[in-house]
Amino acid sequence: MNELRKIWRVPLGLTIPAFAILLVVFGLPAIQLFLISTNAPSFSITNYHAFFEQPGNILILLQTIKVSVVTTFICLIIGYPTAYLIVNASKPASAALIVLVFIPWLTSGLVRTYAWTVILGDHGLINNVLIGIGIISTPLSLLYNRLAVYIGMVHIVLPIMILPLVSVMYGIDKSLVAAARSMGARPVLAFWRVFFPLSLPAVRSGTMLVFVVCLGFYITPQALGGLSDAMLSNFIAAQLTNSLDFGPIAAEAFILLLIAIIMLSLFGLDLSGTQSQPESVRKSERGWASGLGTLRRQVGEFVVPLRARRWPKQLYQPVHSVRVWNALAAIFVILVMMFLLFPGLIVIVMSFSAGAFLEFPPSGFSLKWYRSFFGDSSWTGALWNSLQIGVMVTVLSTVTGTLAAFGLTRTSSRTRRFLMLVILTPITFPTIVVGVACYLGLVNLGLIGTKLGIVLAHSIGAIGYVVVIVAATLSNFDQRLEQAAKSMRAGPIRTFVRVTLPLIKPGIIGGAVFAFISSFDEVVVTSLVSGFSLRTLPLKMLENMNQQIDPTIAAVGALLVLMPVLWIAALYLTLWRSRRAHEAGLPLAGLADRAEVPSSAAGQRQ
Repeated sequence: MNELRKIWRVPLGLTIPAFAILLVVFGLPAIQLFLISTNAPSFSITNYHAFFEQPGNILILLQTIKVSVVTTFICLIIGYPTAYLIVNASKPASAALIVLVFIPWLTSGLVRTYAWTVILGDHGLINNVLIGIGIISTPLSLLYNRLAVYIGMVHIVLPIMILPLVSVMYGIDKSLVAAARSMGARPVLAFWRVFFPLSLPAVRSGTMLVFVVCLGFYITPQALGGLSDAMLSNFIAAQLTNSLDFGPIAAEAFILLLIAIIMLSLFGLDLSGTQSQPESVRKSERGWASGLGTLRRQVGEFVVPLRARRWPKQLYQPVHSVRVWNALAAIFVILVMMFLLFPGLIVIVMSFSAGAFLEFPPSGFSLKWYRSFFGDSSWTGALWNSLQIGVMVTVLSTVTGTLAAFGLTRTSSRTRRFLMLVILTPITFPTIVVGVACYLGLVNLGLIGTKLGIVLAHSIGAIGYVVVIVAATLSNFDQRLEQAAKSMRAGPIRTFVRVTLPLIKPGIIGGAVFAFISSFDEVVVTSLVSGFSLRTLPLKMLENMNQQIDPTIAAVGALLVLMPVLWIAALYLTLWRSRRAHEAGLPLAGLADRAEVPSSAAGQRQ
């Protein structure tokens, strides 16, 4: 017990379990992977040179970058106005829209990819509707091409763009825009000169997150694209399955990682909304700003009189123009929500099909595919494996992640920022790179194809989610409550259990939910480290998607689509119950205030 108390008094000591898992499963194998790519100890760039010698490899690399850039750009064009309209909606509407964005983000990416194969197929929804109304006579080729890849990838990563934008936009003071309007600025000018610059940190973070995630895409290009649409992740995964030569695989993984690091270092990644831009970005922005400022001043001399004459007219402009813009904004948001939610609804409807094959709309309704799922031992066995692994990952990552978050919030800001970036590397790095490093780490431990190995591989990412959520909860925690408890001779552990833990419980539960979801839905890393005998539910679904022989996958997909609703309901119930805990903590706040009185009096006596 005394040793535990000593560790508790040193905040960084609480981060040891989390960093130990990260180091053994990912950190040291990543270093080993880099050494293998350079043919250590001889240290040469033969593997890298061999990669760039092949024109086909360069084509795949450029194609990966192009697809990632285009997908990121589309997400920014759609996501920014969506986030802006969500923030400016009424409170009930804004809360409902955020929930609607969360639901697809929490839904299995594999299920959403499968839904697009049904919608875009030759006998899918779009072709059936167009043929039914007589616009076309033969099905359009909408699947297994680049367009289908873009649609599927944008659908999966669009919430990752919207949510950071919404988070930062909520913190922007709207009175600044109102002040600009009161000084004669038109709505568009007030937006570009005031609101948009304040939202740039979220634009930078969302863009970088989406781009890095797209670099590691593996399943969606494979399921929706053709042979010419393969990305570098598909190339790496195929080599890892068919070859034991780690040198070229390691070089390809680090080439992909190098692209992500270059982009992150050039443009920065602000996960908290407070990180400053890199110096190179700030200098370039200052140069552009000075040049544009001079041009604006020169043009403004001619425009100011015109604005002065137009201002009274704009001040009393008809209301119908505002109504038109509001109607267009509502239509735009509805279309975006339909794009995010409609594929999941398609899967739910198809799961009740009575036909021998999947079709939409169903020719009849039946529960036979659900009976097929629960009556097939291969499906139920995969579900049981996923549940077991998910629970173990949740317990491990919640305990270690909560301790790490508690320790990081007690350290200096510089140390906390650095360690936070380290612990979030499995989330911010391309998934295929993380999977290859985990594969090598589990090979060293002899855990390939075991549940323990999969649990460790899933935990390095799940710990990051727990740390972020719990640390955000602790940032609003009043530490005077702990001081009050300690002034009453409560030890550090008892103070944490009796005071801190009840107040941060919603954050811990939220982190646990995200840890379980990240583990239950993981397919890329699992496909690399599971071996051939152990199958989780996502791997079983992927196998059936590739073979396209078992419509039971629609029933599985429907269950996974409905699962996020249960997660959100559980989180809402937790937050509702936390109000009582907060009310119970109010007397402790009074004790904290009284505890400060003797200490301040002692300071006066000294």
